Amino acid sequence: MTNLIPKQLRKNKQQRYKLLMVAMVVILLVSVTLAVMIGPVPIPPLRVWQIALSQVFPQMTGDWTQAQVQIVWLIRFPRVLLAFFVGAGLSVVGVIMQALVRNPLADPFILGISSGASVGAVLVILFGIFSFFGVYALSVGAFLGALLAFFVVFFLARRQGNLSSTRLILVGVAVSSLFEAVTSFLAIKAGSGEATRRVLFWLLGGLSGTTWTDLILPVLALVWGIWYLLLQTRSLNALLIGEETARTLGTDTDSFRKQLFFVTSLLTGVIVAVSGVIGFVGLMIPHSVRFLVGSDHRRVLPVSLLLGGIFLIWADVLARTIVAPEELPIGIVTALFGAPFFIWLMQGKGDGK
Repeated sequence: MTNLIPKQLRKNKQQRYKLLMVAMVVILLVSVTLAVMIGPVPIPPLRVWQIALSQVFPQMTGDWTQAQVQIVWLIRFPRVLLAFFVGAGLSVVGVIMQALVRNPLADPFILGISSGASVGAVLVILFGIFSFFGVYALSVGAFLGALLAFFVVFFLARRQGNLSSTRLILVGVAVSSLFEAVTSFLAIKAGSGEATRRVLFWLLGGLSGTTWTDLILPVLALVWGIWYLLLQTRSLNALLIGEETARTLGTDTDSFRKQLFFVTSLLTGVIVAVSGVIGFVGLMIPHSVRFLVGSDHRRVLPVSLLLGGIFLIWADVLARTIVAPEELPIGIVTALFGAPFFIWLMQGKGDGK
């Protein structure tokens, strides 16, 4: 099929993709700079990068104050970078889930995976479960919760060995509601008004108080996940067309699905552990990217990663500036964009047919 495409057309398509990637990287750098600049204490753009470079090259000196160093390097840079990695991770998970279930409405929030991760994380926060894992207890709890939710959704959605994407979405919404109810029950039974308020605020998503240490696990998980998925783009493309086609092309679909369950659960669990529940990113970004570059996962994955990261950087900027000096949970901001997008998909595109 590829050979039938005129050579010049393929060349133009490749050039447009390269230009898009260059533009995305430039927009990312500009977004990071502006996001670090914006805040109660404005920082000039040149000063942002002077301070950042001085932390990498200690021999660099300048007339910046210690307060500016703390604001730029210890408060805003870790937060902006975590926003990028969380947005990138959620977008990549959305790409995989939409290929897995062949439905553009799939994302970890709608299928209940994020809600399952929340239950695991709340058990750690309120009752100290998995405390023997130390600083990784929250991530382990969220990962196991995400994995449990994934298996419950797929077990209930299967009927006579077949997996209907419409049934999968409906079961996912029901399971998501169930896990949210469990989370609310646990928060209320915690017996402390402060603990309940803290958990409920965390569940709406937030990146305040981020430190450089918080970046380690999400970055490692995302790098490993992207590396694995880029090696599997051929199988992902085949799976998106259909299970029979994938088997014809030599993909062991059952084994491949299990591997994708594990990868998406791990990424979702790690992300929820550091940021709370942030919905709709995995729904909006992959769908938008396919409009730009088509459905080939060799292009969809890198562009989704960059666009998702950029989107969440700006969602976080809005969350901390709209009602300043107060701060909105970032999940509210993403829902304001995502809910209308979801309704539009339901009406025009995502009827599961």
